[in-house]
Amino acid sequence: MRKLLAFTNVTLDGYFAGPKGELDWAHRAGKDPEWDAFVAENAKSGGTLLLGRVTYEIMVSYWPTPEAKKNDPVVAEGMNSAPKIVFSKTLDKVSWSNTKVLKGDLATEVRKLKQESGPNIATLGSGSIVSQLTQAGLIDEYQLVVHPVIIGQGKALFPDVKKTKTLRLKQSRAFGNGNVLLSYESAG
Repeated sequence: MRKLLAFTNVTLDGYFAGPKGELDWAHRAGKDPEWDAFVAENAKSGGTLLLGRVTYEIMVSYWPTPEAKKNDPVVAEGMNSAPKIVFSKTLDKVSWSNTKVLKGDLATEVRKLKQESGPNIATLGSGSIVSQLTQAGLIDEYQLVVHPVIIGQGKALFPDVKKTKTLRLKQSRAFGNGNVLLSYESAG
């Protein structure tokens, strides 16, 4: 059975995006070779990416471009070659390589995906999807990168979660740029 990982950047005050979806705060840190190596290694993980429409549109506007291939060649290669699934009720076709659209019930489709053999599945961003899959009890591991920035308002990561979910710290790692990776798994 495949595991589902949720990898999300969050601000210190708990937002995954600004009020209008802004993500500029996630790219403010100066150069950090250790952070860059971590991002490149994650991009080479070989898993299936699970995205919502908004996250897909943000990523497809950058990763397949010559600029991305020049600025971040390892990450661009990983993002472009990875199998990608986009959940959307409005998107009918996609242009990014190795991408397919699913329109069915999110929880039902993800349960099916997890039962298939193959590499793990990871959500990147996609706050609405993370919240819904948390509510459905389908996320096996949360990997949160806390950025040392407070934006005061924005989109909360878990607005739809109605019941308490207890987690166990699996790993933590601090980077020179101030980012901190916190990996949690379900405690039961």
